[in-house]
Amino acid sequence: MKAILFDMDGVLYEGERPIPGAARTLAWCREHAIPFRFLTNTTSRPREALVKKLANMGITAEVDEIVTPVVAATDWLHRHVDGPVATFLPERTREEFADLPLAPPHADRAEAVVVGDLGEGWDFPTLNRAFRLLFDQPGTPLVALGLTRYWRAEDGPRLDAGPFVRALEYALEIEAVVMGKPGSGFFEAALESLGMPASAVVMIGDDIRSDVDAAMQAGLQALQVRTGKFRESDLDLGIRPTAVIDSIIDLPTWWERHAPGQEDHAERPEQP
Repeated sequence: MKAILFDMDGVLYEGERPIPGAARTLAWCREHAIPFRFLTNTTSRPREALVKKLANMGITAEVDEIVTPVVAATDWLHRHVDGPVATFLPERTREEFADLPLAPPHADRAEAVVVGDLGEGWDFPTLNRAFRLLFDQPGTPLVALGLTRYWRAEDGPRLDAGPFVRALEYALEIEAVVMGKPGSGFFEAALESLGMPASAVVMIGDDIRSDVDAAMQAGLQALQVRTGKFRESDLDLGIRPTAVIDSIIDLPTWWERHAPGQEDHAERPEQP
């Protein structure tokens, strides 16, 4: 193993609260020149906002180190769609599609429909508008920025984009083009960013389906952390992670024991 993919929510932080030891572990990666990328299905805020969020938690990150579904989706839309795109996203995230022709908020026609984490912006008229755009023009692609079922916020679990994408797929009897986890193309985009083959990279995640199983299906190794949305019952689902660690603070110890040529690394960061 030579590189790492870090899921963010549930691994580095929960909502606005950092996971203890996350900043120390990321600093350890940089000290030992271990390449990594942040891989997240988050579409509720742009990458610049994620960089600031990490900075507030003591984690240094560059925009190009964060791989989001928006990055993959804009590339796919440029290559496959010619015409206005309807986006169902928070306004801040919608701005990341500024170099594409965007359909007005109440347009009755679009060449593609993009669905992400609209959060409390979802209501029946909004979901039905997405449905009608796809229904009235058969063949219009539904582009899903991930199929995550839910995420854990400060006030408890909240629905993510996945349930709304599935509702549209069911109603229209179509299959979405998935640009986030668990789509294999999303992991391939991250590997391309690293310039590494799948066999040389390990994924760290809290979601045993979208993070761990999906990464392993794409040829990566995967570590399950016992933070975020993890439940002990997840280990009874028949999915076998490469290893299970209590939290991100335990990654350096695991890495030193299992990654070839790491024996001389410094000791893991102290538990805060």
